[in-house]
Amino acid sequence: MKFDDLDKKMRVYETATDYCVPPGVYMVARLDGRSFTRLTKELYPFEAPFDERFRDLMVNTAEGLLNCGFQVLYAYTESDEISLLFDPEEQLFGRKLRKYNSTLAGEASAQFSLLLGGVATLDCRISQLPNIELVVDYFRWRNEDAARNALNAYCYWTLRKRGPNKLAATDRTFGLSDARKNDLLLELGVNFNDLPNWQKRGVGLYWNDYDKPTRNPITGDEFVSRRREVRKNFELPMKDQYSRFVLKLLTQNEVVRN
Repeated sequence: MKFDDLDKKMRVYETATDYCVPPGVYMVARLDGRSFTRLTKELYPFEAPFDERFRDLMVNTAEGLLNCGFQVLYAYTESDEISLLFDPEEQLFGRKLRKYNSTLAGEASAQFSLLLGGVATLDCRISQLPNIELVVDYFRWRNEDAARNALNAYCYWTLRKRGPNKLAATDRTFGLSDARKNDLLLELGVNFNDLPNWQKRGVGLYWNDYDKPTRNPITGDEFVSRRREVRKNFELPMKDQYSRFVLKLLTQNEVVRN
């Protein structure tokens, strides 16, 4: 059998299940660390419940994903996950899901590993959202998940550092409402409201356009050039204010494109 015939015969098995995201549908990728509990507690011990070194690894990995060839409007990271909102006009790889999942997982794993100085992997999945309202809801969901995780983590680790073992600390907080968990932290000398916002709300990254005065090296003429940079926001709002923040990012992109 000639190679071209063999290639045509076998290629169909590789592409038969290809799924392309339809036009007009918003894509949001979520990347999660694989076995990061073991990585952060045993292989590379970080401070619990939060460590700025680990935060910076996630933030810098997210920044790398903004610059890896996709049109990404917004990146959000909390805990060991990164969410990416693509430009709705993104057409790379013909919008094939398998290409997005494999490429982004590879990019994130490689960048995080290089920053860490050891092997780490992240997986990827794509949410397909038919309208802006669901996009806003998605990021509101992850933002509120960050707050919930932070409250749980502070209760657990504050107890652990005071003496109770793993099982006792878990039992102490099991079934408590958020209000009671806040009260428990106050009893332990921690005011949840006073903790850094990046721990409770995550970190957002998005593009910021700015003007930079420039001089032509040949003619000496001065002019202003339009530049683009990634802005890292460690003071994100919460709840309805955060929903408005995400919506503004989306609507600004629509205005710029039109």
